[in-house]
Amino acid sequence: MLDTCKRQLTYLRISLTDRCNLRCRYCMPAEGVAKCSHGDILSYEEIERLVRIFAGLGVRKVRLTGGEPLVRPGAVKLATRLRAIEGIEELAITTNGVLLGKYARALAAAGVNGVNMSLDTLREAAFARISRRSGLAGVRAGLQAAIEAGIPRIKINVVTIRGLNEEDIVPLAKLAEREAIDVRYIELMPIGVAREAGLRGVPPQEVRQRLEAAFGRLHPAMKGALEGPASLYHIAGFRGRIGFIRALEHSFCASCNRLRLTAEGFLKLCLASPKGIDLRALLRRGADDEELREAILEAVRHKPRAHDFAGRGAEDSRAMYEVGG
Repeated sequence: MLDTCKRQLTYLRISLTDRCNLRCRYCMPAEGVAKCSHGDILSYEEIERLVRIFAGLGVRKVRLTGGEPLVRPGAVKLATRLRAIEGIEELAITTNGVLLGKYARALAAAGVNGVNMSLDTLREAAFARISRRSGLAGVRAGLQAAIEAGIPRIKINVVTIRGLNEEDIVPLAKLAEREAIDVRYIELMPIGVAREAGLRGVPPQEVRQRLEAAFGRLHPAMKGALEGPASLYHIAGFRGRIGFIRALEHSFCASCNRLRLTAEGFLKLCLASPKGIDLRALLRRGADDEELREAILEAVRHKPRAHDFAGRGAEDSRAMYEVGG
């Protein structure tokens, strides 16, 4: 499946829910949000049907996101069904880790071969300040459970925020020193509540300088065909890798291979754009698979060439917890 920029679209991120058991400052307001009703979100049968169509169009990787995907009952059973779809080579999940200790073994048994876990600090007080909840010990136990379950690819996602977790940059990297996991530093996206709250990210170049001051030179690492946009590096003596996702400092739009499906069934073509198509409406008015296929291909023709986080174009009103990042 090619867009008009000749980008091969092989990666679909699916938000299972807009609900979450944390209230991270860069993602969701402290008071929470008005939740979608059960009838507003796609059923698992609808998601499975759409994934089969996307697989037929060339999608090879699916990621389950939220909100927090593990708060939706039956997420593991859905993972089992999606992993069995012909053409899906990789099934991953992005989680805050709160429930990972409970579900890690079941996810591994379901065929999930990648877990991205959000972890912005190793300090309980800072965790509570960022997430507005307690429970860092449970999150760390979830990470250990995923390692012990044998999930092949485990990644820690760190959003670096000025004044909140700068001192965690080096300690978090040490997780990749001890375990064969990736620790990835993500540039703060200036959208939604992060922008409204005036949060400022720590520039990736500064993060790299801190890491090299602590551990020595970062050496470029090879990436797999289905790996995302992170720039990956080795550090001598580390079992895992260090990564940087720099959507602002170093745009990777020219190689973007992803689409996003919101919990309400809107196919979103770019994180920073409102462009897309309401697949839920088509599903529920009785569209057959061929009509859905053609609608997806037509929508993909309008995938933006590049994001516009500077705000010069139309902006999507959906927040991060609604689109799954």
